[in-house]
Amino acid sequence: MKRKGSLMESIADMDNLRLAFWKSARGRHGKREVIRYRAHLDSCLLDLRWAFLSGTYQLGNYNYFTVYEPKERIICASIFPERVLQHAVMNQCGRWLDNYQIADSYACRKGKGQYAALTKAQQNHRHNAYYLKLDVRKYFDNIDHAVMMRLLERRFKDRRLLHLFRQIIASYEVRPGKGIPIGNLTSQYFANHYLACSDHYVKEELGVKDYVRYMDDMVLWGDNRPALLRCGQSLREFLADKLLLELKPDCLNTTATGLPFLGYRVYRNTMRLTAQSKKRYIKKSKIYYGLLRAGLWTEADYKTHVLPLNAFVDKAKTLGLKQHVMKRVQVIGL
Repeated sequence: MKRKGSLMESIADMDNLRLAFWKSARGRHGKREVIRYRAHLDSCLLDLRWAFLSGTYQLGNYNYFTVYEPKERIICASIFPERVLQHAVMNQCGRWLDNYQIADSYACRKGKGQYAALTKAQQNHRHNAYYLKLDVRKYFDNIDHAVMMRLLERRFKDRRLLHLFRQIIASYEVRPGKGIPIGNLTSQYFANHYLACSDHYVKEELGVKDYVRYMDDMVLWGDNRPALLRCGQSLREFLADKLLLELKPDCLNTTATGLPFLGYRVYRNTMRLTAQSKKRYIKKSKIYYGLLRAGLWTEADYKTHVLPLNAFVDKAKTLGLKQHVMKRVQVIGL
């Protein structure tokens, strides 16, 4: 694939910077930092434009917090001006990374996403006897900075842009030369691109027909159990050798038993919530209803949070669970 050059001017274009601001501000218009930035928008964007073109931008100003669901993770979020910077970069660069993705890669891509990945997984389930599920051990923490830069250098040739990428990647590490922050827009693109070469290996070298990847969750399907295990071992060796990543133990099973994937157990003709997903749904429903009852949320706030929560359980057709939960939280007065 031909490498893309001359993107810095497009990134620094004022129309692109304004679009980056509005994307960064989405859902955050009442935040103090957004209000301050918007009050001097043209000045702030001109400063950002100059910083882009002169290479004097400041990076690595992060806010850290911990989330505990679905598992405990440290989230590293950029301050608002850096969010604008990252959106400006990915407005122009994202498409060139996406061009290298295969059709069976579903995370952080327009027209793809979690539910599309689940639908494809169910389709693959219907005409295969076995699945092999793989995922990377502490994926974001183990992304290697030098490997990441080599992968980016295969897609881009603009030296100033590559220097910016190098600074973004170097602004965070779990240990020397390792790790990118969960929570950054650029991290989503970089992490998805990091495994794209392994997708091509699975499809083009191993010849796996039915395959789905959602970030570091990978599933291979087939009718030949030993052949599927050999593919899994080959992929394990490829990831260790080329990307310096370690896979967790294989999960091989028959499709009739169901596939645990993205919070669901996927069967050939239906999907069910995992036990952990049910607990998480019940807990969040109580919290959201409690905030509404206490007057800390408006009806609009409540709907903003509860609609995607209900959409998640609707995928598994759990109307009875939703009705039971709402009756329960209302009866106990939460």
